[in-house]
Amino acid sequence: MSRPSLSAVTELLKPITWFPPMWAFACGVIASGVAPEGRWPLIIVGIVLAGPLVCAASQAVNDWFDRHVDAINEPQRPIPSGRMPGRWGLYIACLWTGLSLLAATALGPWGLGAAVAGLLLAWAYSAPPLRLKSNGWWGNAACGLSYEGLAWLTGAAVMAGGAMPDSRSLLLALLYSIAAHGIMTLNDFKSVEGDRQMGVASLPVQLGVVRAARTACWVMVLPQLAVVGLLFGWQQPLHALAIVALVFGQLKMMQAFVAAPVERALKLSAFGVPLLVTGMMVAAFALRGMEG
Repeated sequence: MSRPSLSAVTELLKPITWFPPMWAFACGVIASGVAPEGRWPLIIVGIVLAGPLVCAASQAVNDWFDRHVDAINEPQRPIPSGRMPGRWGLYIACLWTGLSLLAATALGPWGLGAAVAGLLLAWAYSAPPLRLKSNGWWGNAACGLSYEGLAWLTGAAVMAGGAMPDSRSLLLALLYSIAAHGIMTLNDFKSVEGDRQMGVASLPVQLGVVRAARTACWVMVLPQLAVVGLLFGWQQPLHALAIVALVFGQLKMMQAFVAAPVERALKLSAFGVPLLVTGMMVAAFALRGMEG
């Protein structure tokens, strides 16, 4: 093979991973309180930038620099399997980075700055010399900030004509970025053996799978409870109670997950995480309904 197939390129860019930053961008749009009329082109560009461009670029970067680890953990991936021959993985990572920057210029200075920050985090996460993913604390923090907080703030700022979002939006974006750290830890349970062999200090490698599972759950739950407290303080009790209900829905799954972390991490990701991100949208609507 001299070049990859379209299916291999699609698999490299991992469309399933695009949802979180697209959702967070939409939350920022809603939290801004600005009516979408007349701004739909900006909203669409922002959603495409968050998912199919910046997030996809980060996936390509990660797969290229993780090809040796994937050869152990996921040998069927496009690069270790040979379906992405030569240096095509690197070429696509660079191409998607350039396309992301080009698209970001349509969103003005804030959109371009956010794209630059997100792409820098993506390369720092995977590539030497920083390779933040070598330590689960730093790597997962970089992903949480990029996928959730930065995307949320970009959506809010774009709607506000480039103005800095207010302090309440900043605070919620930060809290959900912290919660996303726990979400990212769930992804590490499938690759414990390969990570250990290749010197990647993910939290399951550092703490052991049970302690890492408990840590991930606490990191997911505590920021949501902080959001609940803030919403009660901001006189939004119905939205706060809705998030409480969503947290209770997660707790039962978390209890089962801690009992068998490796086997049940995927189930918690598939069924528990959607409850968490639904709470993000509830919080965004709470902000939208508040007077300035």
